[in-house]
Amino acid sequence: MATLRDIRRRINSVKSTQQITKAMKMVAAAKLRRAQQRVVESRPYAYKLQEVIGSLALRTSPEAHPLLETRETGGKALVVVAADKGLAGAFNANILRKAFEYLGQAGDADVHITLLVVGRKARDFFRRRHIERQGEWINIFDQLAYEHAAEIGSQLARGYIDNELGEAHLLYNEFKSAGVQRPVMEQLLPIESLSVEGEELEPVEFAFEPSPEAILGELLPRHVEVQVYRALLESAAAEQGARMTAMEAATKAASDMIERLTLVYNKARQERITRELMDIVGGAEALRRAGTA
Repeated sequence: MATLRDIRRRINSVKSTQQITKAMKMVAAAKLRRAQQRVVESRPYAYKLQEVIGSLALRTSPEAHPLLETRETGGKALVVVAADKGLAGAFNANILRKAFEYLGQAGDADVHITLLVVGRKARDFFRRRHIERQGEWINIFDQLAYEHAAEIGSQLARGYIDNELGEAHLLYNEFKSAGVQRPVMEQLLPIESLSVEGEELEPVEFAFEPSPEAILGELLPRHVEVQVYRALLESAAAEQGARMTAMEAATKAASDMIERLTLVYNKARQERITRELMDIVGGAEALRRAGTA
């Protein structure tokens, strides 16, 4: 049975852990506010660009640019966006499980996968399983910039233009709210055209200046980079939301444990006091009997 000293030590240990989880929650909340603001600011531009590019792809011949071509053959690229740190609930586990399932399906179909990983957790996960990575971006979320997305997007675009890839997908956690993050798999390449199901295609005649090749050559790779950048921002905000939620739950669990341990400590202390009182009473009774004998 645990002694009073052991119980006190455990209570103090849980209190120390609770202080850490409280501090981590506050830090995550502060980072979440900044990350959420960046996401809100980036979404309108990224979504509108996606709409414009989709409309352009719908009304432009796929032969106008290689990034518009749909291919039946070729390898696939997968960009996995995870976090550099843990203690964020199921944030990393959901993404890595989905990525591993995708790789398993591709392996069954005998398709070569070009794997690009963002975040230390993703790098370590695939390295432990001896899965080759063609690109790694580690510790970028503290100073996340558009240049990181441009590097990833340009590598994908080059591989597709050089006929090394037939598809490219992006896997990340979409930020819905502080308590909700949703794993999302998006197709980056080939660039999909705008869906107009049940509607007639409006006739639009595009005038390209200086030329279609020059416009598409600049616009389409930029579109890939912007979508990657938005996904990185979404993942950064989702990570902080998941960590804040996880630390809040850990803090509450620590409070419950402290309450239970305090009850156990008080009960054990009362039992000890009762035994000591009984020993005192028993000793006094023995002395009284010895004095009257």
